[in-house]
Amino acid sequence: MDSRKLSELRAFVRLCKQNPALLHTPELAFLREWVESMGGTIPPAPANASTEETSKGKAEEHPEEPVKSPEPESEESDLEIDNEGVIEPDNDDPQEMGDENVEVTEEMADQANEKKIEAINALSEGDLQKAVDLFTDAIKLNPCLAILYAKRASVFVKLQKPNAAIRDCDRAIKINPDSAQTYKWRGKAHRLLGHWEEAAHDLALACKLDYDEDASAMLKEVQPRAQKIAEHRRKYERKREEKEIKERMERVKKAREEHEKAQREEEARRQAGGAQFGGFPGGFPGGFPGAGGMPGMAGMPGLNEILSDPEVLAAMQDPEVMVAFQDVAQNPANMSKYQSNPKVMNLISKLSAKFGSKP
Repeated sequence: MDSRKLSELRAFVRLCKQNPALLHTPELAFLREWVESMGGTIPPAPANASTEETSKGKAEEHPEEPVKSPEPESEESDLEIDNEGVIEPDNDDPQEMGDENVEVTEEMADQANEKKIEAINALSEGDLQKAVDLFTDAIKLNPCLAILYAKRASVFVKLQKPNAAIRDCDRAIKINPDSAQTYKWRGKAHRLLGHWEEAAHDLALACKLDYDEDASAMLKEVQPRAQKIAEHRRKYERKREEKEIKERMERVKKAREEHEKAQREEEARRQAGGAQFGGFPGGFPGGFPGAGGMPGMAGMPGLNEILSDPEVLAAMQDPEVMVAFQDVAQNPANMSKYQSNPKVMNLISKLSAKFGSKP
């Protein structure tokens, strides 16, 4: 089943638990029937439900603008994280990475190893920048050795240049994705930047690949913050899901109400149309002149048959003709007023022919 649909269903269930009155809305009648058919019970409708029903008609006549729910605050607004030890990111130009496509000879590999040893000695003496330069020389000689990038990353962390360290670790992981040291130093770099979830991920993976007390200690520091951020995000995801379901239900409700309103208006139009022609045999007002004495009302044509004549239909759409026709229908003696009007007399002649009488 679609995981998104399941997530929406869970959010809908939570919404119903928080507000059981939703289960008594007309659009959820099918859900109530199903629950009860399975032996379940629906919580009783709240006391104000009947009041809402009685005021429904007024609400339809004078619909109010829906009150919009307040937008949830930003995800950061109520999240407090201890950012002690977090530093400003370094924005230096990217360090030299060496040519990945270079063909490393045995001599170059030996030279790179010598540079690495010199760099480690410089690091032990506390000369961090010299160590970076020597590791860079080693990398240019042998750019396919992951340990060189990991070592230089460790120096960048000590120099508090976390972005540079992350770039080195990314390259090292590309070469060797199973190096615990690389994940350890990238985790430490993320910790310096306050990237708590990324730091927890990398440090946990480092300990899984090769347990390290230093990495484990830092993992214990960053993990609670990462978990707090993750829980905070889940809370806002739930809020968004619930808001989306509410909005969808509102749209369904509005569409249903508009449909019902359109049906009522259409029914009113039909009734008004029928009333307009109510007194005439077959549906016209007042009776048609010459039709009153016709025997056998059952044999008279109905409205559909009369309107099937295109000329009759066209004439009835002419306001002048219809005014005259209603005048004659109400008082047949008024026909004399329209003897010189060919449009009116044509309609009367046609209708008289359909009823078998003469005008």
